[in-house]
Amino acid sequence: MIPLFLLTYGAVFVAEIVGDKLLYTTGVLATRYRTAPIVIGITLAFAAKMGVAVAVGNAISKLPPLLVACITAASFIGVAIALWRKPMERTESQKDAAASKAALVSFAAVFFSEWCDVGQITAATLAAKYASGPDALSGAPIVVWIGAVCAMVTKGALAASIGAGVRGWIQRNVSPRVVRYCGVGLLLVLGLLSVIETLTEGHA
Repeated sequence: MIPLFLLTYGAVFVAEIVGDKLLYTTGVLATRYRTAPIVIGITLAFAAKMGVAVAVGNAISKLPPLLVACITAASFIGVAIALWRKPMERTESQKDAAASKAALVSFAAVFFSEWCDVGQITAATLAAKYASGPDALSGAPIVVWIGAVCAMVTKGALAASIGAGVRGWIQRNVSPRVVRYCGVGLLLVLGLLSVIETLTEGHA
């Protein structure tokens, strides 16, 4: 089972790390929120998304591109609104609420966007291959799910850590108003690119 775990981890990580927009989205969120709640939120979202991918197998690639694009657009717009409404200065009494909100926003940013992406399809393909047929292994879907989630969380944690480092520099050198405008603008651009990519691939 360890070789299957490593195969899944490596395949999903490599497939996702190049040009993935959620990598940048997580980095943007990390410039506005603390790292720990972001990692909690994205871990839960990745676990749920990869669970669906492993459960339905290759059928996930048959989701209508227009539906995926609409969900993705709504997700990025919702996250952008949450970022826009985040107070520029926080009081001590708001910190706990901000942590739970950061986890919720991070969960939504990951869970509701970019379905049928290369990471999900890779996990679904591996689960389908090793769950039945000549290459079948007992417990393969669980191992594939764990490997895929670990790969996605590694990617997200790296982005969040880099974003956290950038956050410190930003807080010292950039106006909170500029950070708000730039963060919201980047999320909207990333959302638009994701929608265009989804629709383009759907007609390819």
